Amino acid sequence: MNEQFGKEYKLCSQKIIDTIFIEKKSVKAYPFVLSYLELPLPSSTPFQITVSVPKRIFKKAHDRNRIKRLMRECIRKNKLNLEPFLIDNTKQVALFMIYTAREELTIELLQKKTKQLFKQLIDELSKDTKN
Repeated sequence: MNEQFGKEYKLCSQKIIDTIFIEKKSVKAYPFVLSYLELPLPSSTPFQITVSVPKRIFKKAHDRNRIKRLMRECIRKNKLNLEPFLIDNTKQVALFMIYTAREELTIELLQKKTKQLFKQLIDELSKDTKN
């Protein structure tokens, strides 16, 4: 597996995004909230993800874009923690990641929290598998 984060990992389907918020399954690790939904995806990847930064908190687009770029980089670096679990259990997951902090945080902290968030997601998906 490689660390690339190509187009096939990006969630673009408005239908799936709406369904994620209707189902309301989520895990939290400040400064992120990760909403997820287990369902078959249009691509063969184990997960697809969308990132979001609220306009209400960060008024300037260049601030929001920088944070989204950092979030995508954290996902790219830490996806190797999540991908093998999903492949081994033949699961596909749609993810929506929201940044909730009121200030821009360092990349080191964001990577640590992304790793923690993916670990929580794996634990939640493992519970669902056992039930």
